[in-house]
Amino acid sequence: MKNEKIPYKIYLEESEMPKSWYNMRADMKKKPAPLLNPGTLKPMTAAELGAVFCDELVAQELDDTTPFIEIPEEIRNFYKMYRPSPLVRAYCLEEKLGTPAKIYYKFEGNNTSGSHKLNSAIAQAYYAKKQGLKGVTTETGAGQWGTALSMACSYFGLDCKVFMVKCSYEQKPFRREVMRTYGAAVTPSPSDTTNIGKKILAEHPGTTGSLGCAISEAVEVAVGSEGYRYVLGSVLNQVLLHQSVIGLETKAALDKYGIKPDIIIGCAGGGSNLGGLIAPFMGEKLRGEADYRIIAVEPASCPSLTRGVYAYDFCDTGMVCPLAKMYTLGSDFIPSPNHAGGLRYHGMSSTLSELYDQKLMEATSVLQTEVFEAAEQFARVEGILPAPESSHAIRVAINEALKCKETGEEKTIVFGLTGTGYFDMVAYEKFHNGEMSDYIPTDEDLAAARAKLPAVDL
Repeated sequence: MKNEKIPYKIYLEESEMPKSWYNMRADMKKKPAPLLNPGTLKPMTAAELGAVFCDELVAQELDDTTPFIEIPEEIRNFYKMYRPSPLVRAYCLEEKLGTPAKIYYKFEGNNTSGSHKLNSAIAQAYYAKKQGLKGVTTETGAGQWGTALSMACSYFGLDCKVFMVKCSYEQKPFRREVMRTYGAAVTPSPSDTTNIGKKILAEHPGTTGSLGCAISEAVEVAVGSEGYRYVLGSVLNQVLLHQSVIGLETKAALDKYGIKPDIIIGCAGGGSNLGGLIAPFMGEKLRGEADYRIIAVEPASCPSLTRGVYAYDFCDTGMVCPLAKMYTLGSDFIPSPNHAGGLRYHGMSSTLSELYDQKLMEATSVLQTEVFEAAEQFARVEGILPAPESSHAIRVAINEALKCKETGEEKTIVFGLTGTGYFDMVAYEKFHNGEMSDYIPTDEDLAAARAKLPAVDL
């Protein structure tokens, strides 16, 4: 074992936990483009967004000038149940790879929901309760967000209605049952319980669904139910804001030992984990204080950054949500039923899309079988079974560490381990049985979805 002073796990003291979230947009000279009303093509107002989202969350969504927003004490007290989360030095993985690189991962799976999603779920449930609402609706892909939100709603005594992407609903029944244990009503999407769900089923018979479909259904139910609002687990600015606790803790832990990362890697679906992890580092980059190589990793089956276009598009398949300028494959694009359900979204966060467009970060896509090879390798030496989503970051972290082995460079690599994969055993079984395939959409597939992008000329 390497003779180093850096401990295996770097923990912050409770008193060192962040007391404010960090808003990257405040330091961006060129701000992300605003959400547009699809009817008027004018920026969405607070009043318009307030019909769908909680009032305080609307204020956070539209705030692109305040760098730090205080975390309410009740949320910080809840965070203390599982935060600060550890920053782990992957000594065993380094040794197995024979690399001079130093590898760290921020582990967000040490809570009952099993992922980083609880960081935003508790915040959104808090604001819903503070507003006096009866309940909330949402969508979930792999189930981590739905699990986290159902737990948060149970804590505050709120009703929770979850539309779960159909392929994940069928692949991950135990994740579904955890949500139900916490009191949530879980419906496979698309469903025949909403007008939009019926329309999608008519247009795409037998579809396995997507996050875009589930969002549409959740919004329809929220808008049509008195005392309810819609909450979202990724993509929106407010979610990246809440998830900044990940990066703030990571940076504080590294700073304790005078460590400066060279490469920061995160999986990317809608952007919550990646945006949260990179937030304070990107802030330094934006202010010209430091530089980092930041890599977004997405599935080859749903490559919004690497093969999408930067344009205004609907956030949902049913086209009822606002238009967002983002890297998108087209809201009509329904990805293959790969096992990283949390990454099956057609677009990327507007904030991350703008940063990527400014070349402040890079992106790469990886094949599903390569992802599970990395997941298995990591599990065997580090002792944690990673979620398929997290394993995209592991794949690229291993690739970068092996490049260091070839060149002899002692780079420091940090990646986000968003959660555990103990409810993803069907996927691991398919991988071990040789039944897992790699699907890459053709140029024709992507062109067909892009052809339906809304005409916005601003």
